[in-house]
Amino acid sequence: MEQIQQEVHNAYEVIKNGGIILYPTDTIWGIGCDANNPEAVKKIYELKRRVETKSMIVLVNGDRLMHRIFPQIPEVAWDLIEYSEKPTTLVLDNPQHVAKEIVSQDNSLGVRIVQEAFCFKLIERMKSPLVSTSANISGFPSPRNFYEISLDIIEGVDYIVKLRQEETKPGTPSTIIKLKQNSQVTILRK
Repeated sequence: MEQIQQEVHNAYEVIKNGGIILYPTDTIWGIGCDANNPEAVKKIYELKRRVETKSMIVLVNGDRLMHRIFPQIPEVAWDLIEYSEKPTTLVLDNPQHVAKEIVSQDNSLGVRIVQEAFCFKLIERMKSPLVSTSANISGFPSPRNFYEISLDIIEGVDYIVKLRQEETKPGTPSTIIKLKQNSQVTILRK
């Protein structure tokens, strides 16, 4: 537990100064920053060589932060979160209080409530959503564990979280479900 606290402290210091981190999530390794910092978001796009029209998702640690970003959440969203058997990212409309650089052209944003201890505690410390995008150069496969992350990514971030790096079990990306205000559901990735 003490190691998690130390890593939360280290990652938070980098993030609050506009840096980007490489970190383990409840799915696969991600690159992240403060979702309210447009300059840090741009650094991630540059590192991934990703076009800015391709949006990223944010991680939150509970209902409160979710409601701050999305004042209107369709009721079915809570059922999808509660009954999903694996981590699920919801793409919801009309996000607020985040950098416009992470919002997609149709004014939606993917969000996932995390349970993973490091992410949960880091978001708690930040009091802000954490950007999360797979730790790969755009167009290349997402790394399933730390060993599959390319040197370009490792050398391009400001801090690498020293947790779960030795795990070899492949992580899997989250399910992604787009949910419109009228509760229309579209599964984007199973």
